Amino acid sequence: MFASSARPGRFARAVASSLSRSALGALLMMGSAHAAPTESYPLPPSSSRHEARIQQARAFAQELLKGKQLPGLSVAVAHRGQILWSEGFGFADLEQSVPVTPLTRFRVGSVSKVLTAAAVARLVEDGRLDLDAPIQKYVPSFPVKPWPMTTRQLAGHLAGVRHYADKDEVIFKEAKHFSSITQALSLFQDDPLLYEPGTKYTYSSYGWNLVSAVVEGAAQEEFLRYLQRSVFEPLGMRHTLADHAQQLIAHRTRFYANGPMGTHQHAPHVDNSYKWGGGGLLSTAEDLVVFGSAHLQPGFLRKETLALLFTSQKLKSGKETGVGIGWRIGVSAQGRRILHHRGAIEGGRTMLMLFPDSQLVVALLSNTYADFAEEQAAQLGELFMAASKPTPP
Repeated sequence: MFASSARPGRFARAVASSLSRSALGALLMMGSAHAAPTESYPLPPSSSRHEARIQQARAFAQELLKGKQLPGLSVAVAHRGQILWSEGFGFADLEQSVPVTPLTRFRVGSVSKVLTAAAVARLVEDGRLDLDAPIQKYVPSFPVKPWPMTTRQLAGHLAGVRHYADKDEVIFKEAKHFSSITQALSLFQDDPLLYEPGTKYTYSSYGWNLVSAVVEGAAQEEFLRYLQRSVFEPLGMRHTLADHAQQLIAHRTRFYANGPMGTHQHAPHVDNSYKWGGGGLLSTAEDLVVFGSAHLQPGFLRKETLALLFTSQKLKSGKETGVGIGWRIGVSAQGRRILHHRGAIEGGRTMLMLFPDSQLVVALLSNTYADFAEEQAAQLGELFMAASKPTPP
């Protein structure tokens, strides 16, 4: 373990009471009458000093649920590692009228990339991963290309590895299962690079498949096991795991697509084993804000490592890309500095947004492919900004 790894327990303790309340409430709700889609769960304590903001945020979430025709929605907001608000809206299962709770697990899509980036960071801190070494150092089976590529370039979408293409649709429709990270590389490893690494920016989830293989090689440990041991367990993220299609997973939502005239239908069946590190994980809103909170100050990661994650990479021309190691770096419409990533996947939409200057973190998760993202997360964060101001002496 790293010398700096003793502090992650603080983030776990910060949310322990919230998780306990959520678990108890979930048990009570399971035995109650079905909730209406516009009702939320659980209600915060009436004595909460954030009650006024929570009431505004609840109205915002209910409008989002209705306006985007979402089957279900889970929201959490944290400040300095403490969860201010966590609530579920609508249904995790429309047919059985099962309500969303803070324990409901959603597909997080490409937010999986920043979770994987934390595993990369741990290996860098441990001196086991050189971001600028050719990736064959860690994945010797990957074919050599006309130009070398590095983990840093892959993590910033600068390596020239392609994204999804029409020829992949057969694999996706068949829901083919891949038994290992390296087996899944066969989807793209023989394809030519789109350009010389470092000369252009092209978003690539397949590039993060390769990052996952690098993690395995550097850690000398199976990717999902290392992710669990080095990231999820230290942070107390007890509800985050791979979306194994054939396994029974407690509190996993059903996945939906929007149909005609405001209706819903089941999303196509998928097997996400081809992209664990790039888009194949499940999580909860509470786990995601705990994860985000751990990135706002040194502790889980060192100060210099956080700077590495959140510093924009540059093309060989010198132009900044606005992406660090996985994370997107930007400014909200309200003019606040933000660190963020969204996920869009069959049956899921997720947004994780960090406001580093305010030490605030927002997570939004839904069980359908919808078009909410940065704008809604930033608006929700604004409702809690007063809570993030330093207390006067």
